[in-house]
Amino acid sequence: MQHNVLILDFGSQYTQLIARRVRELNIFCEIFPYNHFPSDLSSYKAVILGGSPFSVRGEDAPHPDLSQIRGKLPMLAVCYGAQYLAHFSGGEVAASNTREYGRANLSYIKEDETFFEGVSENSQVWMSHSDSIKALPTNGVKLASTHDVEYAAYKIDGETTYAIQYHPEVFHSTDGSKMLENFLVKIAEVPQNFTPNAFVEEIVSEMKEKIGNDKVVLGLSGGVDSTVAAVLLNKAIGKNLYCIFVNNGLLRKNEFQSVLDQYEGMGLNVKGVDASQRFYDALAGVTDPELKRKAIGNAFIEVFDDESHKIEDVTWLAQGTIYPDVIESVSVKGPSATIKSHHNVGGLPDYMKLKIVEPLRMLFKDEVRRVGATLGIDPELLGRHPFPGPGLSIRILGDITLEKVQILQDVDKVFIDGLKSWGLYDKVWQAGAILLPVNSVGVMGDERTYEKVVALRAVESTDGMTADWVHLPYDFLMKVSNDIINKVKGVNRVVYDISSKPPATIEWE
Repeated sequence: MQHNVLILDFGSQYTQLIARRVRELNIFCEIFPYNHFPSDLSSYKAVILGGSPFSVRGEDAPHPDLSQIRGKLPMLAVCYGAQYLAHFSGGEVAASNTREYGRANLSYIKEDETFFEGVSENSQVWMSHSDSIKALPTNGVKLASTHDVEYAAYKIDGETTYAIQYHPEVFHSTDGSKMLENFLVKIAEVPQNFTPNAFVEEIVSEMKEKIGNDKVVLGLSGGVDSTVAAVLLNKAIGKNLYCIFVNNGLLRKNEFQSVLDQYEGMGLNVKGVDASQRFYDALAGVTDPELKRKAIGNAFIEVFDDESHKIEDVTWLAQGTIYPDVIESVSVKGPSATIKSHHNVGGLPDYMKLKIVEPLRMLFKDEVRRVGATLGIDPELLGRHPFPGPGLSIRILGDITLEKVQILQDVDKVFIDGLKSWGLYDKVWQAGAILLPVNSVGVMGDERTYEKVVALRAVESTDGMTADWVHLPYDFLMKVSNDIINKVKGVNRVVYDISSKPPATIEWE
């Protein structure tokens, strides 16, 4: 993609939110670790430095090499970035008397500054730092203050360099998106040309050139990501795309056949493969979440390796990897620590001779849906809740057995069917049930029971990077709980998860 915005990651959990806000302006951007970004910056029109949990005064503080950026490209330094520029360029950063977290209001804005066009005095911003800038760097010009922070925003005279001590990307910064738009569009003059139609045209052209007349095998899951990837590739290479839908034994109840039926009429060449036992064997006795993911990833690769050998001269393996998968799987010293590994990120073993192609690698989930709509995919399919690649294995805490899978499939079906019948399904971003590794005492028909506990989870989100629990109606929860306990043998207690992400994750493993 051209006209990129480069975002340097210093470890802040807000970095992904910066990318989301930039993408919402129809501007393409990429996140790179501060110490490992492209040497060729010719395609970038602007750079944003993110925040960090580190202090610029600490010995372990990230030190980016900005020699190819500062003064050469428009740059916006956010929070840690603003303090870094001050501390190492003639200014002063010191520990604040009080930690500055949460809401604040701009008490002063310099007049006639493009960065603050359309932003009113007293605009709310979100602070998150324990250090504060006490003196501006050389040629620094104060642009804004809050009641507690004199240098809330500044610019460097003679450069297109701007710095702010607050986070414009978070919801609580009322005019944060406007400030980002002012910087990127009015100051840096970055074109707003990243649209679903433009993406489809560019990626189809890129796939045609990259793949040529080679054959591609793609693992379909029935979810939004792999389906959109398949339709995109089908548009690019047609009959040379071979889709395989694997039953790993960890799908939702009756999902294997229903998904195969759903793909009929879409013009895709799809083959169903039931490899349930292979996955159960790989997971036997495994309880650690990371080891589960790795076991499933390895089993997937083995299945695809077997199936690809049945297709003459296949060269590529396509995957529905999306940008959050990539970001959450990156771990460097300093930037965002690995939260969990993803079964479709990280390459293939040497024995597998297929090359990887990932047409959606740079898209967030909501962007994938918009691309799917542009491609004319059925809205019902695009509206499906995300479902984890490892399936129900990471919703069963502890070891995996066929009995546990069947219990959870039955519970999940009651829950999802209930959401649909109550008109709640489309109001929830993702929902599912979790089988806990504990039993609880209950009473059924005057007899004591000692059976499984299940947790229900329903969240609202845009792309899964952050999420909040959904306030489902009490009457609905009561009905679903009763239905589960009455209809699913082996369960006698239902709880509802009211954790947000962060600090929790959407899935339990």
